[in-house]
Amino acid sequence: MFEDPSAQAVARTYAEAFVNAAKLAGVEGALEEFGSFLDDVVGKHPEFRDLLLSGVLNRDEKLGILNRVVAGRGSELFTNFLRVLAKHDRLDLLPLILKESRLKHELSQGKRRVRVLSAAPLSQETLAKIGGRLSQMLAFEPILENKTDPTVLGGVVIQVGDTVYDSSLRTRMKQLRARLRQRSLHEIQSGRDRFSPPERD
Repeated sequence: MFEDPSAQAVARTYAEAFVNAAKLAGVEGALEEFGSFLDDVVGKHPEFRDLLLSGVLNRDEKLGILNRVVAGRGSELFTNFLRVLAKHDRLDLLPLILKESRLKHELSQGKRRVRVLSAAPLSQETLAKIGGRLSQMLAFEPILENKTDPTVLGGVVIQVGDTVYDSSLRTRMKQLRARLRQRSLHEIQSGRDRFSPPERD
């Protein structure tokens, strides 16, 4: 499922602000608190989630809920961050903001997510080997995300940002067919030139 580019851009802006604020304030575990809030509070209480993330309540009502539920329990940094999102009607972006916050934090530590597509789940041993090879090739520490795709026939497809390294059997067969087709066209063209009658003056 593709994410809305505009929503992702907004989420990235809030994520950068959150990570930077936590760093400047010297707050340890800000991302862990963020993740715990979504998993243990929002995720396990559907009614609370619907009230907070939907458009049923207005801004003031959502702020009231946050003050009753989060204030005094969560850190001041995270509570204020939720209040800012509520005031700008952006609480629905919480899951996406958390994802972007984690990515930014990883980048600051010299790490990046790398997607590894395969027809079936890869073993930890295989992933460790792939990670080791990528570490030698890339200028950062890769964090592998193994996704399954039944259309990947043999081998793997590795995506680093916008760059794709495809070693799947399907791609190798396509490349082979393309080379054979090119060679055939070249041979036909060469033969046509060789057997063409000379031009008359």
